[in-house]
Amino acid sequence: MAEKTKHQASKRPDTNLPEFTVTELSGAIKRALEDGFGHVRLRGEISGYRGPHSSGHCYFSLKDAKAKIDAVMWRGVFSKLKVKPEEGMEVIAQGRITSYPGSSKYQIVIERIEPAGVGALMALLEERKKQLAKEGLFDEDLKLKIPFLPRVIGIITSPTGAVIRDMLHGFEERFPSHVILWPVRVQGETSGKEVAAAINGFNKLEVGGPIPRPDVLIVARGGGSLEDLWGFNEEIVVRAVSASKIPLISAVGHETDWTLIDLVADARAPTPTKAAEWAVPKYLDLIEQTRALRERLLSSINRHLSNALANLKAATRGLPRREDILALPRQRFDAIERRLASGLIANTRQHAMAHARIGARLEPALFKSTSTRRNRLQLSAGRLHPVGIRQRVAHGQERVHDTYERMGRAMASTVLNQRRALDARIKLLASYSYQDVLKRGFAIVREQGGTMLRRADTVPRGATLEIEFQDGRITVSGATPASPDVAKRQQKVRKPRKAKGPDQGSLF
Repeated sequence: MAEKTKHQASKRPDTNLPEFTVTELSGAIKRALEDGFGHVRLRGEISGYRGPHSSGHCYFSLKDAKAKIDAVMWRGVFSKLKVKPEEGMEVIAQGRITSYPGSSKYQIVIERIEPAGVGALMALLEERKKQLAKEGLFDEDLKLKIPFLPRVIGIITSPTGAVIRDMLHGFEERFPSHVILWPVRVQGETSGKEVAAAINGFNKLEVGGPIPRPDVLIVARGGGSLEDLWGFNEEIVVRAVSASKIPLISAVGHETDWTLIDLVADARAPTPTKAAEWAVPKYLDLIEQTRALRERLLSSINRHLSNALANLKAATRGLPRREDILALPRQRFDAIERRLASGLIANTRQHAMAHARIGARLEPALFKSTSTRRNRLQLSAGRLHPVGIRQRVAHGQERVHDTYERMGRAMASTVLNQRRALDARIKLLASYSYQDVLKRGFAIVREQGGTMLRRADTVPRGATLEIEFQDGRITVSGATPASPDVAKRQQKVRKPRKAKGPDQGSLF
């Protein structure tokens, strides 16, 4: 008989099959899968993708028309991906086949994943473009006007590439400007987040702050493949450009390249160098244009003055002489001056006579009214002697002092009575408190919800009771209520004696 292995701890009498534990069998299957398949390349469609777990790992499935396999991607692999997985994306995954003993399922642990060709990336790009266009992010009405001569220009690009050098050289040739560079990665898994953060950062700068707020932004990058430019197709970048309050020029790739940021930007330049040309005008062109406008302005002013002078001369020839214009008004003035002196004298005499008549009627009435008012004033002056006023003031001060003293005594008496009444209520409240009853050996029984129990037959079977004593509370589980006969006997035995004093009622 062959020697027993560690898995053949026991055998049934009617068979020689070895017995395994569940753990042993799961481990054996796991090793068989890993040894039999090792690393594989698997093509399929992502299904059930809900983004990374809180741990950073990703769990989803790969499927085709007839089968499906679970997939796991660890956090370190996911963070290095250029193109993040999305629901329905067709990919080629490379990893190792293994099993998860906890659920008896086999799965692939993905170590590398990529879209199934450029066609898959283009399909994903078109789908994302349709979704963002449906939200209205590409509408022309939302685009801002690029300023003609910006004072400050913000550039978002790599600080080490040839793009920034070409753009600075372009600014130096056309129009020297104040340029602020926000360095970002323009390729890789963090490219989209860094570009979006740069756009939001420029928009948060305050006008007149220590760092000047740009008047226009330029997002620039050289050419590359679709995978290299994928960071500028991410949704976070598109939404950041759409929310920007500063006009933005997109200069990503060459003229034949396009990304989603080109559709939402306020202007799209074919190359970064062209973006620098669009951002500022050419200094020499401005000088020449200013000179031409100055000449046109001077010519227009001279022509306008010549026409105005000619019109003025023509108008003066049609006007009459000054002597002819002033002759008739001067004659009227002289006639009015002659009549004015006699008119003033007659008017003065007429008003003097009218005043004399009115004065003759007013003199008796005025004398009578004055005498009456003088008598009243003398009577009032007699009553307003200083001695009487001083006596009344002194009497009033005494009354105020007496009233103040009475008020103080009344307030002290009121406060004392209120304090006594409060002390009496405090003592009465303490005598009614159930804590004194607990000190005499009694206890309060409550259900777990806090309802007080007064009868034994109201206790539910198996209930959890809370009993409060003087020094604390305890919890009793599995209480059994007494039968009605026992409860009646207990009531007869424990019937309280009748109090000799007046009935005070139950404290509970």
